[in-house]
Amino acid sequence: MYEVVGIKFINSNRIYYFATNKLAIKAKDKVIVETEKGMQFGIAVADPAEMPADKLVFPLKNILRIANAEDLKQEKINEDKCEKALKDAKSIAEKLGLDMNFVDATFTFDRKQLIFNFIADERIDFRELAKKLAAIYKTRIELRQIGVRDKAKEIGGIGPCGRFLCCSTFLNDFNSVSINMAKNQYIALNPTKINGICGRLLCCLSYEDDQYKEMKKAYPPIGTIIKNGNESEKVVSHNLLKGTYTVEKSNKILEEVQLDEGRK
Repeated sequence: MYEVVGIKFINSNRIYYFATNKLAIKAKDKVIVETEKGMQFGIAVADPAEMPADKLVFPLKNILRIANAEDLKQEKINEDKCEKALKDAKSIAEKLGLDMNFVDATFTFDRKQLIFNFIADERIDFRELAKKLAAIYKTRIELRQIGVRDKAKEIGGIGPCGRFLCCSTFLNDFNSVSINMAKNQYIALNPTKINGICGRLLCCLSYEDDQYKEMKKAYPPIGTIIKNGNESEKVVSHNLLKGTYTVEKSNKILEEVQLDEGRK
């Protein structure tokens, strides 16, 4: 077991785990951490906790220190610089004729890297843009083309359920979602019903998919011919929540049957 703290960074809802480095860190503390991209400013999402090795990514990086007054001042300067960098990137991209929709810009805490996230319909050759930005800000420039799901995660919004988007509140990673999940749950394949505001399949389709698969094991598959005395009946639908299924009799009459009736 390893003692770690979950850290979130600016413009990201994903949680990354760092070694406490024997620091007395508490939830909501602002900290400076070591990452592959350099020093980063983050916020502890909870008190330190012990986690098994299979839940962590190694090598485990350290929390360098709890942010002091100078660190907070530097982070505020970085945030202000990011706003200007975003405006500059948009202006230069427009002059270069690049069809890019910028989402955000972020400096690493030590200003060794300036990262831009953008979306675009096609792959963009942004080499000239990167050169011009590097000449202005004298640091390494990274331009990352993200998808519409990533944009929804960054911007947030309200889902069809009336709650804040899962991706912008608690989902750290995007799970694979397929149209078969909607079919498995007998949801009408209407794009307005099964797509989120990002235009992709709703993330929540994956939440109960395993339960639906398990429940369906107790039901005769749709299309199965079962015997009821001397009469043959065809299974045409399931209602998993009611614990029933519907059969079609030889005279085309439909009948709802309780699962525990045990027809075969």
